[in-house]
Amino acid sequence: MQLTLIILGIIILLVGLLWPWLTKLPIGKLPGDIIIQKPNFKIYLPVTTMIIGSLLLSLIFWLFRK
Repeated sequence: MQLTLIILGIIILLVGLLWPWLTKLPIGKLPGDIIIQKPNFKIYLPVTTMIIGSLLLSLIFWLFRK
């Protein structure tokens, strides 16, 4: 458990340090993401982004399990 928390902390630190460059990536603006805009109302459903994120996390966890 300690190692997991240390690794998670390092990942959060790296994401925080790299945030200015990560926001320039087109993540969250992929084809298949749904945006509904009306006056005084906006809803954003990142369907494609969630699927790709899920696949990447599944791959990472599968590699750690081996």
